[in-house]
Amino acid sequence: MTLSPHAVICLHSGGFTSRQWKRLATDLSTTHRVLTPDLIGYGSEPWPTGVPFHYQQDIDAIAALVRAEGAPPHLVGHSYGGFLAAHVARAQSVRSVALYEPVTFSMLERERDADAFAGLSLSSVWTPDASGVDEAWLASFVDWWNGPGAWTVMPAPTRAAFKAVGWKVFEEVRTLVTDDTGPAGFATIRAPLLVMGGSQSPLPERRVVERLAAVVPHGTLRIFEGAGHMGPITHAPLVNQEIAAHVRAND
Repeated sequence: MTLSPHAVICLHSGGFTSRQWKRLATDLSTTHRVLTPDLIGYGSEPWPTGVPFHYQQDIDAIAALVRAEGAPPHLVGHSYGGFLAAHVARAQSVRSVALYEPVTFSMLERERDADAFAGLSLSSVWTPDASGVDEAWLASFVDWWNGPGAWTVMPAPTRAAFKAVGWKVFEEVRTLVTDDTGPAGFATIRAPLLVMGGSQSPLPERRVVERLAAVVPHGTLRIFEGAGHMGPITHAPLVNQEIAAHVRAND
């Protein structure tokens, strides 16, 4: 079996690990080599609690992975992973890009998107308990994306996994909201771009995906009815099918 020379690099969401792309990797394995790296601070090497982190460190690591490939790879990303993929695609030669709700909030404009800005309300203060975790912040983060009470009904192992990387997630959010790339910056992405989102996601993110798909020269928007921000997990078959089709059409 001859695989495409263009690998697929899949970047996971904040709070999760590369395992979230296991099904997609299986789906693409007949045609592509799929790389699913754990971002800094995930997997076997946690980021030390209390030590500052900036999203640029993750961008630099992924950019190095892209440069190491013999041919321009396809990039796939969800949420924070989508944010990273969008930035790497601005500066590196890539074959295509597929993003599910990247947190590229600099796409929003203060006056034009005043209603969306009003919905951005995550705290920038981390107040840890004796274990070093600010569960109240994590609960507000998860609930903001998924609706009130989402943290409470989350399975205990998943909550524990979030707590283990809570500080890194907080630092990702704290720094990415300072990004000022804006529409003009992301419009420099030249690779074919598929931007996906869910109809049930928060207004700010729904607006982000609309704006991003519109400014990129080869951008396409796909909205999944009934899905929310965790569409790549809750609606994996549909989302994966769309990503695989995009990758193969632009190989």
